[in-house]
Amino acid sequence: MANVQSVNRSLSILEALAQSPKGIGLTELANKVNLAKSSAHRLLATLINKGYVVQNRETDEYLLGLKIIELSSALLENLDIRTVAKKTLEELCSQTNEVVHLCIHENGEVVYIDKFESDQTIRMHSRIGKRTMMHSTGVGKVLLSGMTADEVRSIIKEKGMVAFTPNTITQENVLFDCLEKINKEGYTIDEIENEEGIRCIAAPIYDYSGKIIAAISISGPENRVTKERIQSELIDLILQTADIVSKKMGYLRD
Repeated sequence: MANVQSVNRSLSILEALAQSPKGIGLTELANKVNLAKSSAHRLLATLINKGYVVQNRETDEYLLGLKIIELSSALLENLDIRTVAKKTLEELCSQTNEVVHLCIHENGEVVYIDKFESDQTIRMHSRIGKRTMMHSTGVGKVLLSGMTADEVRSIIKEKGMVAFTPNTITQENVLFDCLEKINKEGYTIDEIENEEGIRCIAAPIYDYSGKIIAAISISGPENRVTKERIQSELIDLILQTADIVSKKMGYLRD
């Protein structure tokens, strides 16, 4: 397929401007993109007209315009988390040979929107589309950790804190301590709190604005997903995976 020269040159200008956030003069810019000043000036005039570039009238230097932000924001807001995360979560499932979940929050509940099965036999209640409570699951607690205290209390008031196992958190202050720990460590463990015999580790997925938009988990029977294995292997794997997916969603860690 033939390249359109003017398009290539315009894109080169935009890329060069992205590398010079404080602005760049015409001569330096033309040199950077290997263009004559007259050619660079003509292309810049078109880009300014379309809002992709602005010129500082005091310094005559050029900068990226707000139209770039508009386009990138539209792209990021329309990213489908399932599509974006699918390959990475499949790899995590293959690496651990345990069940991997992708979940979101909706109306005070956890919703499982994707599930990747391991080769090992395991009976779990989770399935795509299933809803469950937030306080008793690793993914639910991760999602709660991104909310305000008032939002969390509102969910607790509406949904309650039912005990599904002897380990389920049923006290509000204990839950808030757990959420604080998640925000410090970046992950949490479901210590057989939602299903008997099932332990999991979960971590948050962030969008471009730094908001938690989803949670992922590695789940398995307690004899395979041991406390020792979590510490030696699974914490690193889930944090790395969550970071990869978050970056694909546009998140830039400080």
